[in-house]
Amino acid sequence: MGEKLSDSALDTIFRSARSYNGYLDQPVTEADCHAIWDLMKWGPTSANQMPARLIWCTSDAAKAKLAACASGTNAPKILAAPVTVILGNDEDFHEKLPELFPHANAKAWFDGNLPLRQLSAMRNGTLQGAYFIIAARALGFDTGPMSGFDNAAVDAAFFADTPHIKSNFITTLGFGDPASIFDRLPRPAFDRFNSIA
Repeated sequence: MGEKLSDSALDTIFRSARSYNGYLDQPVTEADCHAIWDLMKWGPTSANQMPARLIWCTSDAAKAKLAACASGTNAPKILAAPVTVILGNDEDFHEKLPELFPHANAKAWFDGNLPLRQLSAMRNGTLQGAYFIIAARALGFDTGPMSGFDNAAVDAAFFADTPHIKSNFITTLGFGDPASIFDRLPRPAFDRFNSIA
């Protein structure tokens, strides 16, 4: 059993953390990107599928190419952020299962069943996207997840050589500028959206 995190750590990951629209002029290094992956990869996925495939847009050229696929309000955020990450889902994730889940023939569960792979890749890839956000926050970074972009355009621009990978969502990454966020939005109490059966 794990050790309960301190209130300060819980604030960092959840209660005080925000989705940022802008960032301070502080770099995010390639080593930082590796550190986020090396933490987020430990989050569980069904049969250790790990379908998420990430493209870390760090260069001006990559960010410009991505911004061209985004909505008018999101494009400037992408261009200004130190890094913007594309989180894609590999619909052929099952090809890696002999390595990632070696104690059963899990690849056979998905062979010839694209709809099942698509559903599973979306579910587990989205989980990994959440792990990305938590890992980034745990390491002192801020994020700005967004879905205001043309998925088909992003797929054509970034996954043309791997058409089995489909974009899920994108997120900016850096050290958040407090001036770029709105007031905290409501988070309802347990009884509003929960029931115990």
